[in-house]
Amino acid sequence: MNLPSSDLALPLMGMLSLTMVVWIFMFIRRIGYVSANNLDAESMKSPGGLQELIPDDVASSSHNLKNLFELPVLFYAVCLYLTAALQVDDIHVYCAWTFLVFRILHSVIHCTYNKVMQRFTVYLISSVALWVMVVRALIEAL
Repeated sequence: MNLPSSDLALPLMGMLSLTMVVWIFMFIRRIGYVSANNLDAESMKSPGGLQELIPDDVASSSHNLKNLFELPVLFYAVCLYLTAALQVDDIHVYCAWTFLVFRILHSVIHCTYNKVMQRFTVYLISSVALWVMVVRALIEAL
């Protein structure tokens, strides 16, 4: 059963909001570290220079922000496609919410204590939810 096309709007806006929160968190962490350690901004002209000066726990939010421009881009595309094609159904909505919740968990883990296997597990769950959406959309398009 097709649902109102707005049913994917909240998970989509949730992903956009998550990206904004991680971006803000990254700047707070970086600026705090640079200020506390009196680092010269000119020594951070390149990503390599920045990487040398900022420890992994401070840089993790930057790495997470980069992750939010990988698979989530496909999430945005499939949500917009499903909405435009009027193919939104319960399974797509469930998968979209699953993707959002597990990407939030992924970001929390990545930006804080960063346990790789926990991060990988939630990444995998979110990815499966996304690929279900993509494959179902492809099947419907055929």
